[in-house]
Amino acid sequence: GPTNKTLSISPDVTNPAYRAVTFDELVDAYYEQIKGGVEGGVDILLVETVFDTLNAKAAIFAIEEYFENSGREPLPVIISGTIVDQSGRTLSGQTVEAFYISISHCKNLLAVGLNCALGAKQIYPHLKVLSRIAEVFVSVYPNAGLPNEFGEYDDSPESMAEVVEKFAQDELVNIVGGCCGTTPEHIEKFAKVIQNYKPRRLPEPVRYLRLSGLEPLVITPETNFVNVGERTNVAGSRKFANYILSGDFQKALEIAREQVENGAQIIDINMDEGMLDSEKAMTTFLNLIASEPEIARIPIMIDSSKWNVIESGLKCLQGKGIVNSISLKDGEEEFIRRAKKVLRYGAAVIVMAFDEQGQAVTFEHKINVCRRAYDILVNKVGFPPQDIIFDPNILTIGTGIEEHNNYAVAYIEATKWIKANLPFAKVSGGVSNLSFSFRGNEIVRRAMHSVFLYHSIKAGMDMGIVNPGQLDVYEEIEPRLRELVEDLILNRKPDATERLIEYANALKESKIDKKVKTIAWRELPVEQRLKYALINGINSFLELDLDEALAKYSNPLEIIEGPLMDGMNEVGNLFGSGKMFLPQVVKTARVMKQAVAYLEPHIQKSLKKEFAEPKKNGTILLATVKGDVHDIGKNIVGVVLSCNNFEVIDLGVMVPAEKIIEEAKKNNVNIIGLSGLITPSLDEMVNVARELERAKMNVPLLIGGATTSRVHTAVKISPCYSSPVIYVQDASQSVPVANSLVNPQQKNDFVKKIIQEYEEIRRNFEKKKEFNIIPFERAKENRYKFSIQEAQIVEPKFIGVKHLIDYDLEEIRRYINWTEFFLAWEMKARYPQIFEHPKFGEEAKKLFAEANTLLDEIIKNRWLKANGAFCLFPANSLGEDIEIYDQSLKSLKATLHFLRQQTRKEGNKPNYSLADFVAPKGSGYVDFIGAFIVTAGIGAEELSQDFKNENDDFRAILVKILADRLAEAFAERLHERVRNEFWGYESKNLSTDELLKEKYRGIRPAPGYPAYPDHTEKQIIFELLDGTNSLGVSLTENYLMKPLASVCGLYFAHPEARYFPVGKIDRDQVLDYKQRKGMSLEEVEKWLAPILIYK
Repeated sequence: GPTNKTLSISPDVTNPAYRAVTFDELVDAYYEQIKGGVEGGVDILLVETVFDTLNAKAAIFAIEEYFENSGREPLPVIISGTIVDQSGRTLSGQTVEAFYISISHCKNLLAVGLNCALGAKQIYPHLKVLSRIAEVFVSVYPNAGLPNEFGEYDDSPESMAEVVEKFAQDELVNIVGGCCGTTPEHIEKFAKVIQNYKPRRLPEPVRYLRLSGLEPLVITPETNFVNVGERTNVAGSRKFANYILSGDFQKALEIAREQVENGAQIIDINMDEGMLDSEKAMTTFLNLIASEPEIARIPIMIDSSKWNVIESGLKCLQGKGIVNSISLKDGEEEFIRRAKKVLRYGAAVIVMAFDEQGQAVTFEHKINVCRRAYDILVNKVGFPPQDIIFDPNILTIGTGIEEHNNYAVAYIEATKWIKANLPFAKVSGGVSNLSFSFRGNEIVRRAMHSVFLYHSIKAGMDMGIVNPGQLDVYEEIEPRLRELVEDLILNRKPDATERLIEYANALKESKIDKKVKTIAWRELPVEQRLKYALINGINSFLELDLDEALAKYSNPLEIIEGPLMDGMNEVGNLFGSGKMFLPQVVKTARVMKQAVAYLEPHIQKSLKKEFAEPKKNGTILLATVKGDVHDIGKNIVGVVLSCNNFEVIDLGVMVPAEKIIEEAKKNNVNIIGLSGLITPSLDEMVNVARELERAKMNVPLLIGGATTSRVHTAVKISPCYSSPVIYVQDASQSVPVANSLVNPQQKNDFVKKIIQEYEEIRRNFEKKKEFNIIPFERAKENRYKFSIQEAQIVEPKFIGVKHLIDYDLEEIRRYINWTEFFLAWEMKARYPQIFEHPKFGEEAKKLFAEANTLLDEIIKNRWLKANGAFCLFPANSLGEDIEIYDQSLKSLKATLHFLRQQTRKEGNKPNYSLADFVAPKGSGYVDFIGAFIVTAGIGAEELSQDFKNENDDFRAILVKILADRLAEAFAERLHERVRNEFWGYESKNLSTDELLKEKYRGIRPAPGYPAYPDHTEKQIIFELLDGTNSLGVSLTENYLMKPLASVCGLYFAHPEARYFPVGKIDRDQVLDYKQRKGMSLEEVEKWLAPILIYK
């Protein structure tokens, strides 16, 4: 059992470093239990209901220690974790994959599984994840549902058996049972339903280095270089050492957090300091990290030359970390003893190229030590080769000592040899050692690190201990400096050291890294220079000019309220008059943010309390409503309002009504703005309005987003809230509307005008409500009549499912719809004619150039990843459904559900349904249909956040818009390949313009759009294509795709297939649809609400 103590969480909220039990105490307790169980005759050891993985690691340690000490034959072990809620994490915060990685070192591991906490239905998605990654058998024994208000369990044997049968159908499990609330009747039912299914097959083992914190880090051949943060090292960072020595662990944690935010994928922690109790400091710091999820999510590298310190650290890690390091320095016997211990604690290991003769400095010595250590670890210890990381010693060059000149070359050559001769082993190193000779000259050191990494990574270096925030881009290093550094690192010239020292000295004197070109506007007074920089989005001279302004102004706040706000006011005027455009405004905001961030410490030091902040126009709270994760438009509105001197409180996405009300009250906001992109968000906005009314709020409500409209706002939202409710079409409208609402002289007249306008809209809506709806039966009779001659059915060249992982972004890029890109920036003109537009042609050219520059960087640095999948299968229509079959036509793979137009048609026009474009069942013809999912958004959210953290709102928004465009481009490219290559019913070479104008046969409708309005149909597409597991794309509870830059849909090949709006439908069709979908009426009406003719 899990025990009633936890090693990863403090029971005292005031002391997060405290633990109620130690690792050794738990090992002793488990040891006694294991001894009693084994001696009593048990057949299997089950470590179950694991809510803290570190507890389970103590149990594994005890199991292995017992069998080693007793000499008995080891027994099989099963480890079963507990996911505590729908977030998919254990109580101590690990994901399912991180949990599995953390315990997978257990010897004789028969199975890994999940039990307790959740019912069978709730446990299913987490079981799917475990089944995909586990290289051992998988077990599951869920509760009989979730406890009701009386603490009882409601899932019957029959209802649970249905879900358990799905476990078996999907080949997810090998062992099934029941936990809390289940009875012998439950188990009997389980046994009955699974008896006709094959158990899950074990996947082929994959030899990847798998590490974990709260989240997994899997290093595959495709993984880019892994940054190991170096600043949490008392020997390498004076600042960190001072914090630790003074006992200021909170400040030390900030350094760890900065490392993670700067891109470290692992953090190296070292407490080797003569004046420090290193064991205690290591334990305290690691316990504190465990309480900081944003740090604890990545793996830890425990770095020490003292074995007792390493062990004390290993006893604190619930994830799978890395030991840095062991070596043959103390002989083979001690090396083996330590390696066995590392294996028992469940860590990977760094092996230093060091033996009884000393540190390896030559190529020959390095490879001899590494070969010997590898053979010992793999053949004598049984250490997994993929968990071995060699450090062939990065040593200091440029010392003036000739023997040192070839140190970097020896490392690079040794790295090549290790990768070629020691299968699955990894290579690492401490990069900053290289440049110690140039301490004090940061520019040279950064260049040396970047050039060295460039060549080492090409040789096969997998990871390195480096400050990720202190690296230059190889191509961007000043060419002369790069050449000199390369001469030194590659030992190309005997005088390389002298020449680099000479250059470094000249660099210090002339400070050429801070060259300032003399430009006309640079001759202006400092106030005008700051204003010019803001309006033009230039940050190159910002700190220089701010320093000058600080010397001139006694109160730093005056700089913000004076020249900076003058610039912002000018931006607001230009934008409002249409002389400035969104991209420019966003760049302006970036400069303003950077300026304020630079001035902030000066303000804190010198300002009195009464000058705390410049006066704002007002405070606006923005939120994307619950169930919706789209935020590009909201972010743009936030930036524009900020530029117009509003304080913006952005609550982000998926925000429930209660949170909106709570934050609005707490911050005493003047306006609330709601955003949403998908149709279910419309209902949620109505709900928010009702909740605001119930809370007796009196704050104006702004409504915006792609699916919102003036009519919906007036008819559905406004009547639910007695305060003003105003539809805002785009970012440019947000400023005049907000200004009118906060201006006492304008507000009453403005609101009165809106009320009158919305009353008129409601009256007109009531008049138009008499839609010409016909009975559903008549609509079906007036369907589009399928003709085999018109259909021209072509059997696909490929039938089945195909996944396209890490698709070439350069290929996709050619299919970008740039007109839609400019529309996202509210620049309404066609591409490429937009470049000649009299109003914003010049800005469009700049934006286009910047977008392509960022695209170049994205593709070169692999910042975004595109995955896709499609399937082609036989199909027939059955009424308004389409049945999809396997290739043999014997098995039904899925059923798609469609709606039919129900408004009266003039003349001979049919009432269309998408099902009409597939041959009917019973017609004697087999037709075909396809489905697809594509994403170009893997990495987009993180990259956008990185830019945001750097106060670069422009690029933060730009990357999201580009990801969206790449996803749509991917959909276009894949459809072209399907038509020409995989289905093969067409072989046209169309231009990009012709493709975007859809001058081809066939359509690809997407769920949630007018012809296919039901978002829930996405689930069927995802099941057909295994979208979540194979592509990294998932569906939220409201059927939004994550990453957001994702598209899914269907392929129809019928020459007459077309896009059309289903339009309004009546209750008779809804009742039919409910029956076909197997959903409740309430659920169907929820998803189809925008198109229902009735309330």
